[in-house]
Amino acid sequence: MKKLLTFAAGLLIATAMMAQQPVITFTKTQHDFGKINEADGRVTTIFEFKNEGMAPLVLSNVRASCGCTTPKWPREPIEPGQVGQITVTYNPNGRPGRFQKTITVTSNAAEATIRLYIKGEVIPKSAKPVDNYPVKIGDLSLKTKVLDFGNIVNTTPHVNSIVYANQSGKTITVDCKSEAALVAAQATLAEVENKKAGQFDVAFGADRCNTYGPVETKLYVIVNGELQKEPLTIKANIVEDFSRLSEEERRLTPIVEVASQIDLGTIAKGKKVKKNLAIRNAGERPMYIRRVYTSLEQGLKFTTPKSVKNNRNGSIGIEINTANMEAGNYSAEMTIITNDCKNSVVKVQCNWTVQ
Repeated sequence: MKKLLTFAAGLLIATAMMAQQPVITFTKTQHDFGKINEADGRVTTIFEFKNEGMAPLVLSNVRASCGCTTPKWPREPIEPGQVGQITVTYNPNGRPGRFQKTITVTSNAAEATIRLYIKGEVIPKSAKPVDNYPVKIGDLSLKTKVLDFGNIVNTTPHVNSIVYANQSGKTITVDCKSEAALVAAQATLAEVENKKAGQFDVAFGADRCNTYGPVETKLYVIVNGELQKEPLTIKANIVEDFSRLSEEERRLTPIVEVASQIDLGTIAKGKKVKKNLAIRNAGERPMYIRRVYTSLEQGLKFTTPKSVKNNRNGSIGIEINTANMEAGNYSAEMTIITNDCKNSVVKVQCNWTVQ
């Protein structure tokens, strides 16, 4: 009986204490913005609440689930019976599509944590011409100043294009000039009215290119007869066309064997050192070394044999010049391109130390 009275007394005390706490009640805990336009900018809603308790209500924190949602709330105590507001603003810029965000409200109320929700769908804004053509060259606007053909075989020419627009406010004439003979380019819509678009049709003569691997050249824009100083970059990676090989030719293909890395040792600053990298043809046909190049722009030179006979060894000469290198450890990736149709590109890591 004594324990029962003690429990009842404790329950009455707890109830009395709760009755003296603030109680927060919201008129709504979620808001649907529906469909909103990204171009119209920020949208705002208000969550109204009331302190229905017997003590002052203090909001200690109101936190949104992401930076695109900004809440504002009263920092002063809300007295019993008074109302307050939490203003929630959502920024749709760069956020097309449906969204749902959470706002966590923390206070000294009996229910210490309450979550509010906003949702909706952002209708993306229409792209402006300046968004479609962000690169400026003279009076011309372009989508890009780099045209990368990617991997193209060495047996046929390849055609691609760079799109441009006239946003100068006047009619202009457009032309172009290639730096290399293997690139033929022509500007469509030679006389372009304001706000009109055209393109440079670029033909890359891979069948006339006497090298393999990455190739880069420049294309110069001519606007109103004036050659623009800043060029466009034309890139391609020339690969050998093995599609014409018969099954027998594929079976007898040369097979390249080479170490995955070579240590060039320790070299005194300002000195030149020569090393040889062994390379073997384990196949039944002669192996032709198409090209050897490195990721290091300066300091490495290569001497390569034109071919390595079947089932024979050869070597690639590596000359390293440390004149423009500071003391330290160096590493460069060396790429070897051959006519091994199953493994035409191999990589060798070159390591050395300059003292």
